[in-house]
Amino acid sequence: MIGLGTLINTASIVAAGFLGHFFGKLFNDRKQKAIIIACSISVIFIGISGAMPGMLRVAGSTLESMQAMLVVMCIVLGTIVGELLDIDRQFERFGEWLKKKTGNAKDMQFVDAFVNATMVVSIGAMAIVGSIQDGISGNFSTLAVKSVLDFIIIVIMTSSMGKGCAFSAIPVFVFEGVVTLSAKAIEPVLSETAINNISFVGSILIFCVGLNLLHDKKIRVANMLPALIFAVAAAYLPVV
Repeated sequence: MIGLGTLINTASIVAAGFLGHFFGKLFNDRKQKAIIIACSISVIFIGISGAMPGMLRVAGSTLESMQAMLVVMCIVLGTIVGELLDIDRQFERFGEWLKKKTGNAKDMQFVDAFVNATMVVSIGAMAIVGSIQDGISGNFSTLAVKSVLDFIIIVIMTSSMGKGCAFSAIPVFVFEGVVTLSAKAIEPVLSETAINNISFVGSILIFCVGLNLLHDKKIRVANMLPALIFAVAAAYLPVV
């Protein structure tokens, strides 16, 4: 059944949200802050582990950095486009609308929880590649693996940040659903190089989400999302 992977991933996030909300009630403020720190460190290292294979290579007995220009080009150009479109603000507006419509108007963390969780579970090659596999052949194995990872992440994030994290299921459902339905048109564009670029540029954005969680700072990660488009485009440039 085409689209089953998206449904599984969406359901796993919703279930994780319920479970995380239950566990969150068991912790006092001090414990919840400790969980936030643990979650942020985990997200940071998820980002690092995804970015390093694309930026480092073994040369004899040493490590060499590579593709620094690609990172700068994608992140800077993507941020310029994102700031012009103000994508982050659109996410926040949707989060505010969700907060009111779901009866969570008094939850001061709702919007931040929704936006941060959405960035963590939506960015990355697994969502795109898995959705394409699902759309073309009905193979949802990649999205099934992603569902397990997302479940763990959202349980932890919801227990510390609140119910807003569970509603990241909505953007995931829409994004993966659209990619699945458009799979045959998208597949020729995503070469192996393009997928690798998406993977490590997306991991850098996930790293930024981790910094937001750890230091309570506002890096507008959503405004950096167009970097993923430039990462695909860069795969077709003769030299980067």
